[in-house]
Amino acid sequence: MTVPQAGAIVFRVEEGSVRLLLVRSKKNPLIWVFPKGHIDPGEALAATALREAEEEAGVTGELVGSTGRTLAFQSGHEWVEVEYFLVRLIAERPSPEGRDKIWVSPEEAVERLSYDNARELVRAVLPVIQTAL
Repeated sequence: MTVPQAGAIVFRVEEGSVRLLLVRSKKNPLIWVFPKGHIDPGEALAATALREAEEEAGVTGELVGSTGRTLAFQSGHEWVEVEYFLVRLIAERPSPEGRDKIWVSPEEAVERLSYDNARELVRAVLPVIQTAL
């Protein structure tokens, strides 16, 4: 069985350049990931993405839209399918979960992300982010 999840690719503009948010994985702190997580009963996917960004990274944001992509992978003992949404940063505070977070260029995100499908997702959504600025 595959567990549906939702995640957020949070972005901001810093000195004219796009920065993407990465957080350390809870299961493996050596890995940088986009905020994501389980969908609460009755919760819309987009609402899950916004909630997970707030819970994991302490950021609130404005939903820009779906990336149109779902990533499937094994997380611990379960297979998950994560639909990702683009989120423009509104406000930031420390991570409620105490996770490390970083804001990086899209190029650095591609270098830091551990999984090919996540790196490909960055490359695919960058043109959409550019038009959302």
